Amino acid sequence: QVQLAESGGGSVQAGESLRLSCAASGSTYRRYCMGWFRQAPGQEREGVAAILRGSGSTYYADSVKGRFTISQDNAKNTLYLQMNSLKPEDTAMYYCAASPRTAISMRPMDFGYWGQGTQVSVSS
Repeated sequence: QVQLAESGGGSVQAGESLRLSCAASGSTYRRYCMGWFRQAPGQEREGVAAILRGSGSTYYADSVKGRFTISQDNAKNTLYLQMNSLKPEDTAMYYCAASPRTAISMRPMDFGYWGQGTQVSVSS
């Protein structure tokens, strides 16, 4: 079992930055693929960024490449998403998720553990 808790969301102006955090616990956490997802009202949940806990390999959606950075602090069992140059279209509920897969993925169906989400709102 993996428990996830996100924090760090908020309301910002376009061009500003936010850093999301995801505190994780659970004995098998270290073998997982971790990801950040987002879901805007009326839209499907989409993958934003993912990282393999063991290798540190990362993957990003095209829409956030160059602006968002996913990282991890193994000592704190915490996952981060640094979001720079935010745009109004980044407005969504952001979720942290964990998957027991050993290959990187950004498909929501591959992730079995989810946090409650944190809201990010970007105004123009």
